[in-house]
Amino acid sequence: MIKADRLTMHYGPVQALKDVSFEVKQGEIVGLLGPNGAGKSTTMKVLTTYLHPTKGTAFVGGIDVLKDPLGVRKIIGYLPEILPLYMDMEVRGYLTFVGKARGLSGGRLKERIDVALDECGLRPMYRKVIRELSKGYKQRTALAQALIHDPSIIILDEPTSGLDPHQIVEIRQLIKNLAAGKTVILSTHILQEVEATADRIVIISNGRIVGDGTIDELRDEVKKEERIRVSVSGDKTETQRLLSGMSGARKVEPIAGESGFAAFMVHGAPGAQLWKEVGQLARLKNWEVRELSDHPLTLEETFLSLTERAASPAAKRAES
Repeated sequence: MIKADRLTMHYGPVQALKDVSFEVKQGEIVGLLGPNGAGKSTTMKVLTTYLHPTKGTAFVGGIDVLKDPLGVRKIIGYLPEILPLYMDMEVRGYLTFVGKARGLSGGRLKERIDVALDECGLRPMYRKVIRELSKGYKQRTALAQALIHDPSIIILDEPTSGLDPHQIVEIRQLIKNLAAGKTVILSTHILQEVEATADRIVIISNGRIVGDGTIDELRDEVKKEERIRVSVSGDKTETQRLLSGMSGARKVEPIAGESGFAAFMVHGAPGAQLWKEVGQLARLKNWEVRELSDHPLTLEETFLSLTERAASPAAKRAES
């Protein structure tokens, strides 16, 4: 449904995008993740035909964004980071205006306004002036305008920016509900946002794609070790010594645990069956095992590893 093909973008001497390529399949929710200034919004603006790339192109719903930008705009719903709202209009007037601009009229316009109001939880605010709405309801109103024409593709740029935790959860759930039968791409720099919402993640850093896959696939890409959490009964010092003596163990770090139990994070080489060695030790020493669990890389650790690797001197030499 969406295909970016070697997108390159220059703002004068600054290169914001460098051969960016990725795809979004029908029905997927894909998160475009990256630090501020990484090139996320520029990518979104190219996909929505607001900007022409310096090189490369993109296809949205099979339509080339350079050859038929109006065709692209007909099939997408776009929520930009800066909300496209007319503050002095009532919610109903604004949605009516956007619907007419989208070519809707008569019964179809009324039907789509009703659907957007219900899907976005705006019914109680229908006759309110937009300026008087809370930040969360302004965000919902902007999302409603993106949905008014029932687009097959929804593009969201920082959809929870500036919201409080309760509003973030509401908008996050709203996006997941709306994704049924639609293709969604959303950009954010908030790790928890993509972890809670997206089926797949594309990580962009310094204008380049540095990761593309599910969370588990990205973890496997940067995985350098196995990690398990262990909590057993016994003397802390002696237990750490015995765990450190396991053939697969590289490092054993004490961590906070419950009273009467010694807790550790055990690091080992990829493929090391640490859990098996711990189990054998526990039987041998008659330990009571409180916890023995895998502890994979967090999304934050995965993100930092991918972006730091891309920024390394070796990567920069390869790029040049």
